[in-house]
Amino acid sequence: MKGKIHPVVLCGGSGSRLWPMSRRLLPKQFLPLVSERSMLQDTVVRLASLPDCGPPIVVSNNEHRFLVAEQLKELDIQPAVQVLEPVGRNTAPAVAVSALYVAKEDPEGLLLVVPSDSAIRDLAAFQKAVASAVHAARQGFLLTFGIRPTHPATGYALCRNGIVPASSVMQQKYRCGPTVLSGPRAWEHPLVRIRCLPI
Repeated sequence: MKGKIHPVVLCGGSGSRLWPMSRRLLPKQFLPLVSERSMLQDTVVRLASLPDCGPPIVVSNNEHRFLVAEQLKELDIQPAVQVLEPVGRNTAPAVAVSALYVAKEDPEGLLLVVPSDSAIRDLAAFQKAVASAVHAARQGFLLTFGIRPTHPATGYALCRNGIVPASSVMQQKYRCGPTVLSGPRAWEHPLVRIRCLPI
């Protein structure tokens, strides 16, 4: 089917934040931290519950290629493609390569870019948010999902009324305080949906 959702699962994390449980050769996305499945497996199962969703494009470090393949095989899920990064270069190159792939395969397709290590407990709310985003993305909008803040934190960009100011991250490093919790604000979540345009 043309114009479907193409999930891009970013699976290239280094595992340094939860050391010693998570480490370079076995980062947290491959561990069962919130269920009996690994976080990668939970992510892929969650994506499979979406209507009009194709098989995942999985972007991972070359060192983790066998872990990805093994964990997807346990779920009987075949990825559309597994992109192997010789060196991690963060989100932009991973999304760019995935967008080039989708532009060639399905020029009307939508990318749903998700991290492999998010814990989303409310599946119905996730499905509803994605359905709303699909509607907006098909109208040409670029979207990001937000999380209502419960405390100040400098690790996320701050959305105000759906807009992420370019200076938001730098401002937060110096002025992150109680004002973050007031008004229509949300942390920008790395769960991103973009429209794939022909190049």
